[in-house]
Amino acid sequence: MPLSDQKRSHRRRPATRRVLAAAVVLAAAGAAVPLVAQAAHTSKARTPTVAADAASGSGRYFGTAVAAGRLGDSTYSTILDREFNMITPENEMKWDTTERSRGNFNFGPADQIVSHATAHGQRMRGHTLVWHSQLPGWVGSITDANTLRSVMNNHITTEMSHYKGKIYAWDVVNEAFADGGSGQHRGSVFQNVLGNGFIEEAFRTARKADPSAKLCYNDY
Repeated sequence: MPLSDQKRSHRRRPATRRVLAAAVVLAAAGAAVPLVAQAAHTSKARTPTVAADAASGSGRYFGTAVAAGRLGDSTYSTILDREFNMITPENEMKWDTTERSRGNFNFGPADQIVSHATAHGQRMRGHTLVWHSQLPGWVGSITDANTLRSVMNNHITTEMSHYKGKIYAWDVVNEAFADGGSGQHRGSVFQNVLGNGFIEEAFRTARKADPSAKLCYNDY
């Protein structure tokens, strides 16, 4: 299970124009180096003009977190569509947005982002299915292992099935280990009630829900 290349914090951090623009500049400056060097040896090579092209030259993609509410901002969406070829929703696929009450799913905000990505030829990374943070209270209050296991597996299956074939990669489990480098599992409702095995079960459920998606464990 590969580590995600996206570092995230526990708090919601909406992408502002300044952060987005800074990411473009930094990534373009770093990723363009091998392409420039290649151009010196290959007459047909060209210096990339956008960050996504620079990244693809070294076999990588260049992505960013996206907020559905910002897609109507022309400056935001212009930079997004010009520079990035991978999109990750900021909060729209997290549990407190998609299933605020048990069994009642809302995919509207995430659907906006997926539709935008599809229309602009961008791949989608799903974030995130199982995380200790941004959980609705009803999940955190579950103390019975069989109930929590059923709830977790249903959440994974329902969300992944809704987007089956539209998501390149999923962050199935997010930040399950404690801060500080101890290597210990983080205390969470999933860890406390289900134990270490919840990670493996989440991945097995995810693989069954979408056999074609790349499955990732994400941490920082």
